Amino acid sequence: MNVVHHASALSVLLKTVDESVDLVYIDPPFGTGNKQSLARKKDGEVVSEIVFEDPDRYYVEWLRPHMEEIRRVLKPTGTVYLHLDHHWVHYAKVMCDQVYGRDCFLNEVVWAYDYGGRGKRCWPKKHDSILVYVKEEGKHVFNWDDIDRIPYMTPGLQKDKARAEAGKVPTDVWWMSIVGTASKERNGYPTQKPVKLVERAVLASSPKDGVVMDVFAGSGTTGAAALKHGRSFILGDISASSIAVMKERFKDVDITWV
Repeated sequence: MNVVHHASALSVLLKTVDESVDLVYIDPPFGTGNKQSLARKKDGEVVSEIVFEDPDRYYVEWLRPHMEEIRRVLKPTGTVYLHLDHHWVHYAKVMCDQVYGRDCFLNEVVWAYDYGGRGKRCWPKKHDSILVYVKEEGKHVFNWDDIDRIPYMTPGLQKDKARAEAGKVPTDVWWMSIVGTASKERNGYPTQKPVKLVERAVLASSPKDGVVMDVFAGSGTTGAAALKHGRSFILGDISASSIAVMKERFKDVDITWV
């Protein structure tokens, strides 16, 4: 069953049964202190606007109980992907080491997108970091054969032609475009992530009949990735604007709205 909660992330987690979720992918506020907004236009006129504040004080203290509850709801074979950027990811890593244990740290995945404006006073910041932790070391699901392949950078150096044509499993650096303003995937949410990004995590880190959770669901990208590959989902977001975007996105899907 697919469920979407109109509620805070922590309240959704607190209502979730112990060890019932295979994969959690969350893209919480990044703690930038900025106001995020996106206006939707029709015939040149603004028809709706989504705006939310991104808090930047006591960020790790705010994030910690969420990560503790996520650990509780994950199955022993489960994995969590915590998607952040440079503002707090290094502090979050230290906190997650305490909550999950350093031995349960699987990867820091770097999502590199090389898109948008470029300041001239520093190296342009064009990546996010995704911390990957498992519930229990060595028990986690990792579907190597199901992961999408990417081209070899030097296919001519591969002795096996079939292997070169099939491509290779990505490393921990994922080059993918963001969801551009003109993209057909765009649905009007200011921090929307591409389905392909979350899809890679879903394929690698959840069983084929698994349950995927995202309690900062935003535009519903995690749900879309789960649906695409036969997983069920539990989503939640406190924002009414987010719920409205997801109702439009999933209008043809059988979902329980709570």
